[in-house]
Amino acid sequence: MRPRLAALALLVSAWAIGLPAQQISEPLRGFGASITAAYEGWFNNADGTHNFLIGYYNRNNTQAVDVPIGPNNIMGPNGPDLGQPTHFLSGRQTGVFIVTMPKEFGAKERLTWSITVNNQTTSIPFWMNELYEVSPFTDIAVGNKPPVIKFDATGPTIQGPIGMVAKGIARTATMAAGLALPVWASDDAKYSSGSNAPQRNPPPAVILHWTKYRGPGEVTFDKRNPIFEKIDGPAVFNGKATVNAKFSAPGEYILHVTAEDYSGNGGGGEVCCWTTSMVKVTVTQ
Repeated sequence: MRPRLAALALLVSAWAIGLPAQQISEPLRGFGASITAAYEGWFNNADGTHNFLIGYYNRNNTQAVDVPIGPNNIMGPNGPDLGQPTHFLSGRQTGVFIVTMPKEFGAKERLTWSITVNNQTTSIPFWMNELYEVSPFTDIAVGNKPPVIKFDATGPTIQGPIGMVAKGIARTATMAAGLALPVWASDDAKYSSGSNAPQRNPPPAVILHWTKYRGPGEVTFDKRNPIFEKIDGPAVFNGKATVNAKFSAPGEYILHVTAEDYSGNGGGGEVCCWTTSMVKVTVTQ
């Protein structure tokens, strides 16, 4: 069994720590609401280390919220900073980042993320429950795999929901010029529609979502979902798309990108097939 619905993930996590059901079913509000971590599942690396795939649910539906690393935004053990976001978009954000734990991390040990917003604290534990072991790199129903992306035409490739701060690529920018963010993507163009019938009006093979993950100021992007220019390549779909980012203040930023395939947000209910990565940007005047 694999987790398929955000509500299930949140409910199981809440049950594990005794949160009341009404807190989990709390509706979105304009402001003044809580933020809850969401556990998508866990998977192993080839070297025996373990990845926890984590998202969140910001119930402030008209308000992105910034929560600095510290007592109000803490992960442990060995925190407070394990690479979690400090900028929270509104609504449900699925499989945003991973936290890698050593192979010695036991099946009964807990990784915990506590978030305090609007005087409301939620604290969600993650552990290697066998019901939450996931396979985010292949949808076995049709053999679908996540898009492959890269930030340079001849650079290293990234595939799967493996975004983490420690592996973010470095860029520099100025407030005046901003930063161009080209992405090369390829995909197998496979999907599952339940019946596997052909799609009448299929979405683009790959859709990019750029967001701020951390940083001292606002970040604006000139395109919400940039359109890919098709290019030659080995996959069924190959393309390049560029967005331009502008920064309201100098400082150190982390930008987050998600590449979705036909499966859509959160894999359309399956914990596959999307790709995440991060870009560290030093912004000067």
